[in-house]
Amino acid sequence: MKTENSIFASDPAPLTVAVLVMAETNALSLAASVDPMRAANRRAGRSVFGWRYYSAAGGPVPLTAGFEIATEPLPDRLEADLLMVVAGFRLAEQATPPLLARLRRLAPRLRAMAGIDGGPWFLALAGLLDGRAATVHWEDLESFADRFPAIDVRRDRYVISGPMVTAGGAAPALDMMLELIRARHGAELMLRVAGAFLYEPLHAATVPQQAVSAARLARGDPALGRAIALMEGAIEEPLPISAIARRIGLSQRRLEMLFAERLGTSPGRFFLDLRLDEARRMVTDTRLPLQEVALRTGFSSQVAFARAFRARFGAAASSLRAPTRRRQ
Repeated sequence: MKTENSIFASDPAPLTVAVLVMAETNALSLAASVDPMRAANRRAGRSVFGWRYYSAAGGPVPLTAGFEIATEPLPDRLEADLLMVVAGFRLAEQATPPLLARLRRLAPRLRAMAGIDGGPWFLALAGLLDGRAATVHWEDLESFADRFPAIDVRRDRYVISGPMVTAGGAAPALDMMLELIRARHGAELMLRVAGAFLYEPLHAATVPQQAVSAARLARGDPALGRAIALMEGAIEEPLPISAIARRIGLSQRRLEMLFAERLGTSPGRFFLDLRLDEARRMVTDTRLPLQEVALRTGFSSQVAFARAFRARFGAAASSLRAPTRRRQ
């Protein structure tokens, strides 16, 4: 990487950004990465960001929303400060040796590189994240950590580790871009951009990604939020509901009433469904043996896992195995 100061520092000069768009990228992740720059330019009254779209071969790139975006071929010499890799699906298919080699050649000429949603996989496969901290979409955190032991994998929404930046998805990318605007041009411009999106910039980089939307709904009831957070952190070694209740300072009966009132289910059922949802993700998105999936989701017995899985999803786990993986 170039020796210039971090892009996350006060600097009135325009930042030039190359956006590498992979096929089957989530349109929201792309918009969260780019539209804050457009809004910043408009509200600053000048171009504080400039960007161009690239792909491995150039031409139209299909997004998951059903439309295409025009791109230029990614060159070996790139006139940009920052390269953002935005990706979503079909990662292994697109992470070709020539593309990874090109990323490695580009890295020393750039001030920073960023991976958004599935983008960190490309940086990691190119060896650019070794020895650094990074994050990825919460669905991939465990497999990402297993695949890349030289990376300090974190559950954070986004991670800035020297010149390498990683964000776990669309909303974390928006948080990261707002922080970039604040760092370069001040809090006033950042707040004006956030206000344009009716977005409250409340999420620090180190706030953990949460898999369950109910955790967000629980903001009005901190005890419920803490209970769900404990469950999310104990998928592999499930805590008894009584222990969860004690840790958050409630009786088990009060915790059961809280779940019934706010979520329409019992804490035991909610926790089991949370574990089974994670099991289904592992079954469909990884090649882990089913016995390993069972162990990683807190089932000591393969029979108990198979029974619970079929009851939840109406099919055996083995029947959901796809020939190719969703990510990596």
